Amino acid sequence: MRIPALIAAAAIVLTACGTTETPSSPSGTNAAGGPVTVTDSRGKAVELEAAAKRVVALEWAEAETVTSLGVMPVGVADTAGYRTWNSVAPLDDSVKDIGKRNEPSVDAIVALDPDVIIMASGRDTTLVGQLEKYVPVIVTKASDAARNLDRLRDDVRMIAKAVGKSAEGDKLLSDLDTRLADGRKAVEAKGVTGTPFVMADGWLEGSTVNIRPFGKGSLVSDAAEQVGLKNAWTGQVDPQWGLGQTDVEGLTSLTDPKTVLFYSASEEDVFTTGLAQNPVWQRLPFVTSRKIVRLAPGTWTFGGPRSVGHVADQLVEAVTA
Repeated sequence: MRIPALIAAAAIVLTACGTTETPSSPSGTNAAGGPVTVTDSRGKAVELEAAAKRVVALEWAEAETVTSLGVMPVGVADTAGYRTWNSVAPLDDSVKDIGKRNEPSVDAIVALDPDVIIMASGRDTTLVGQLEKYVPVIVTKASDAARNLDRLRDDVRMIAKAVGKSAEGDKLLSDLDTRLADGRKAVEAKGVTGTPFVMADGWLEGSTVNIRPFGKGSLVSDAAEQVGLKNAWTGQVDPQWGLGQTDVEGLTSLTDPKTVLFYSASEEDVFTTGLAQNPVWQRLPFVTSRKIVRLAPGTWTFGGPRSVGHVADQLVEAVTA
């Protein structure tokens, strides 16, 4: 699934997420080497015979998190897409592609003999049942615009426990908190706290450029607010992902000349190819003031802790330059 198909995420219904905590050894592995139980976003207690070593991840945020914890997945959905859109936690060549994120191959997954499958809430519920006939499945919350950073922490701790890396999970979150705190200090030191921004991605549909703003509650917005910036997008967004939808005319509501536009384009840059000659675009304040920043290729805006830190670092660098 590429960026256009993510519009469907607005319809995702998410459920509560939590974990069942048990003491872990200093290395983060199950001290007794015995069974591990986590309670996933469905409220289901998922029992594993031991901390999972062979993991299949059906979403890129989950794949990133598992890899960041020091466990290389045996299978990931759309590995080519992952390598294009997520650069912070590279996959080994050994990782098998098990199909599309919205339509993975059950046969390919089962053939890898995984200890656990980790997938995001909102995917086909029929798929969960099919997979659970063969392998335990853990369903993450994936997104929650009411508490996205806290939701991320819940998901990371749950995954970390499942793979026997609780200590590594705590460090991953601690490192993120440090990056956000350092970013906020840099923004304050430069005197640019409260800088208005809008973050978006986009795609061409015929000759029309569809634009998707990341509103308040999106993971990107939460990260930006943590470093002291202010989201200028006040249009309607969905309650799960914090994402809106507009066109270039809709951006005319952004009138503050201090506003910075950040955008994501790891593949085609439609903000350049589709809008450069558009007269409405040319009059927008962030265009006339040249306050437009393209995030580095491989910046995944729906990722795990390393992706969130990567986004925050780029925002801070741009507003403090």
